[in-house]
Amino acid sequence: MLAVNDRLIEAAIFVLIGIFFDFFDGLVARLLNVQSELGLQLDSLADMVTSGVVPGIVMYQLFERTLHEDWKNGLSCEIGNWRAFEESGILSWGRETSIHFLPFVGLLLTLAAAYRLANFNIDERQTSSFIGLPTPAMTLFILSLPLILAYGDNVVVNNLILNKYILIAITLFFSVLMNAEIPLFSLKFKNFSFKNNVLEIFFIIISIILIIVLKIISIPIIILSYILISLIKNTTSKS
Repeated sequence: MLAVNDRLIEAAIFVLIGIFFDFFDGLVARLLNVQSELGLQLDSLADMVTSGVVPGIVMYQLFERTLHEDWKNGLSCEIGNWRAFEESGILSWGRETSIHFLPFVGLLLTLAAAYRLANFNIDERQTSSFIGLPTPAMTLFILSLPLILAYGDNVVVNNLILNKYILIAITLFFSVLMNAEIPLFSLKFKNFSFKNNVLEIFFIIISIILIIVLKIISIPIIILSYILISLIKNTTSKS
C-alpha cells in the first residue's frame, strides 16, 4: 500500500525487513528440523508480494516520475497515488495514450517474478544454487533506485534513473535474467561452516565495504557484482 501511494522510502524499509527474514528462514528451519513442503509454498507466496508485486509497483511509480517534469525539476508534485491515477486520464484514448500506458511496462517485473517463483518450486536443480536471478536480488536493485533519488547527490545518476529508456532496459533485463538458464550461487548459508560458505562470506565482506564507501549507490553495484561473480564462477568451474 505504501508503494501504491508513492511512499517508496517506507515501502523499501518493509521490503528490506521481508528480505532479511527470507534470507534466514531456510537456515532456521533446518536448525529446528521443521522443513516442509508447506513452508516452501509459503516462502514463495511471501516472496511474490515482497519481491514480485512491490518491485513492479515501484517501477511503475518510477516510470510515472519520468512523465512529470515538475517532479524531475525538483518541484512538489503529487503523483503515483490512486487519486492522481484516476484524474490523470491515464486510461483515456488520445494522442498521448502510448505515453500514459508506459508505466505499466514496470509490471513486467511482477509477471516475470511470478513465473520464476512458480518454476523455482518445481525445479529440483535449485536446491543449493539458483538458475536465474533470485527475486530478492532483483527487488533490492529496483528498490535502491528511489532511495538513490532521495538520498544520493549525483545528478548524472539521478538523470539516468529518470530516463524512461533506461527504466525500460532495466525492466527487460531483470525480467529476462530472473528466468534465464544461468547458474548463480546462493547466498543462503547451508550451515555455520566457513569452508562451505567461503564464496558467500567473501561476497558479504565485499558488499559491506562497498556500502561503507559508496553508501546507497552501492546497492545496484552489489547486485551487478553478484551476477558478474556468478558468471566468473561458472566459467572457472567449466575450465
